[in-house]
Amino acid sequence: MKKIFNPPSVRRPFGNYNHGLLVPPGASLLVVSGQLGIGLDEKVPEDIGKQAELCFEAIKAILADAEMSFADVIRISAFVTKREDFPAYMAVRDRYTLDPTPVSTLIIVGGFTRPEFLVEVEVTAAKVL
Repeated sequence: MKKIFNPPSVRRPFGNYNHGLLVPPGASLLVVSGQLGIGLDEKVPEDIGKQAELCFEAIKAILADAEMSFADVIRISAFVTKREDFPAYMAVRDRYTLDPTPVSTLIIVGGFTRPEFLVEVEVTAAKVL
């Protein structure tokens, strides 16, 4: 069982995440590379929400291949190109995260490998064996 850390001496998280999670010994660890909002058809939606959905669906498939789910995700790191895209990204993120909610970082970046990409998401998951 993962242990949650949101000490009273630290401001509550801004959104649906925890400040810290402790994974017990013996857990299996999966690190997922950053996923971009591009489909199998090589199409990139113009909408940040649709790109974020593609990112999280790709992560979902990778987790499933490792016999894990979003319940096993302990860390999400996301990168967006515009501050005004935070709410749309977080709405998608919150649909996928499960309790205990993972720790989360969201960073504004200057861009990605292709100019049409608006978001990239990477996760770390741990499953107690």
